[in-house]
Amino acid sequence: MRSLLAPLILALALAALCCCEKDSKDPSGSPSAASIKIKREVANAFVRRQKRSDLYEWYFEYYKSPMEQMHERCENYPPCDFLSDQIGFSMAYNRFFGRY
Repeated sequence: MRSLLAPLILALALAALCCCEKDSKDPSGSPSAASIKIKREVANAFVRRQKRSDLYEWYFEYYKSPMEQMHERCENYPPCDFLSDQIGFSMAYNRFFGRY
């Protein structure tokens, strides 16, 4: 265990030095806005919306389960939300909205 600890600490120290090295072009150390922006076509190449292929996935994208609706109802009512953190969701929901 100790034999792996020393190389791990050394690797982390080298990584920190490489990542924290200042850029010679920018003396302030913060990147400019022009260097951060990328073209829309380039961004779309690696950030794509996941396609829903299954009817089951389409259904649950638009409709929430009854339990999820109850959780949201309790979360939107501050006393229920606070009490659910203390004693649990089911007991808090029963206290404020009755049986589910």
